Amino acid sequence: MKLTVIGTGYVGLVSGTCFAETGNQVTCVDIDEEKVQKLKSGKIPIYEPGLENLFLRNIQQGRLHFTTNLQEGIENAQIIFLALPTPPGEDGSADLQYVLGVARQLGKMLKKYTVIVDKSTVPVGTADIVRAAIAEHATVEFDVVSNPEFLREGVAVDDFMKPDRVVIGCSTSKAQEAMQRLYEPFVRQGNPIIFMDERSAELTKYAANSFLATKISFMNEIANLCELLGADVDLVRKGLGPDSRIGNRFLFAGIGYGGSCFPKDVKALAKSSLDVQYDFKILKAVMEVNEIQKTRLIPQMAAYFGGNLTGKTIAIWGLSFKPYTDDIREAPALQNIDELISLGAKVRVFDPEAMDNVKKSMGDKMYYGKDEYDVLDGADALFIATEWPVFRNPDFDKIHRIFKNKLIFDGRNLFHLDEMKEQGFTYFSIGRKTITQ
Repeated sequence: MKLTVIGTGYVGLVSGTCFAETGNQVTCVDIDEEKVQKLKSGKIPIYEPGLENLFLRNIQQGRLHFTTNLQEGIENAQIIFLALPTPPGEDGSADLQYVLGVARQLGKMLKKYTVIVDKSTVPVGTADIVRAAIAEHATVEFDVVSNPEFLREGVAVDDFMKPDRVVIGCSTSKAQEAMQRLYEPFVRQGNPIIFMDERSAELTKYAANSFLATKISFMNEIANLCELLGADVDLVRKGLGPDSRIGNRFLFAGIGYGGSCFPKDVKALAKSSLDVQYDFKILKAVMEVNEIQKTRLIPQMAAYFGGNLTGKTIAIWGLSFKPYTDDIREAPALQNIDELISLGAKVRVFDPEAMDNVKKSMGDKMYYGKDEYDVLDGADALFIATEWPVFRNPDFDKIHRIFKNKLIFDGRNLFHLDEMKEQGFTYFSIGRKTITQ
């Protein structure tokens, strides 16, 4: 099939590359000329495991193309995907200006029946708005479809190539047949393509992410309670997870969720609820818990140093909002860095992939280390903000030689308590007892 993907951000680039991998001719369109030139030359702007190999193969085999020319990009396209930014406003509402701007242009350019697909995460009712925007100038038949993505950063290629399910909201059999044909190669093992109306599909995306965010905030509340009651959240998690009604995933306590999806989507669903005069009380609590949770180790750190962090040097492992990505959007690490600096601390940081993005965002507020050991030199405490695998089994002999203070504040519960005691660390974590030496 001939496809166009408008927008080469995270969703657009992964989607376009994976569609090309199943034999489709895919043209990706973006207004950023420098970015498009880099993509044409085989350079991808994001870190995502497994993406680069697919990307290069499909460019070399002539199935994946890039252009800044919208008219050229949609030439002969049977299906056009809108993978454009929908940034949150101050009230949590999703900004549709980019989606609607392209939709109005498409209305003037369509020359034959085309399926237009909302791939961006958009509020309920957006398909109707996009349809109306295209119809202002369209002279040919078209359909607007909602096809939300459920990609997890760090495993997005696997998620796309082997989806748990594909959700498609559409109103006509013609659009349904086109989308069925497109996605059949991805569900050969029997996972479902679920067809529904557009509004239900739009709400499904928000409901999924909000539910997962709720699990995270719930477990963080349980973790906080564990500390007060003398229980261990890791043991509680192990007791909960095998229950098929609950499941093992998203039960790990920590310093809250971040990223491009959960914070934005929870806020957007809460705003959509308010717009129809519905008070979604659970979502308010989810957001409040997460905001508090992000920096909950800072008061413990300050208390350890007698209430004063001025002049203390804090090493931080991890900057991205989760491992296997360079994405720092809403990353708890950044909020903790700002808080530590405001309290007079000096900060030394290391992350395997995200340091360049942090430098662009935060500049020279801190020292950027060569590796996880470099930042420990002269540090008064280590703060762990992201659970990168490289941090899980460090060289403790090397750490002991460099890191004299032996004080760890672990926001991701990477280490076993017995190991920390045996290694001689004073160790604070989330929802577990504190190890003191």
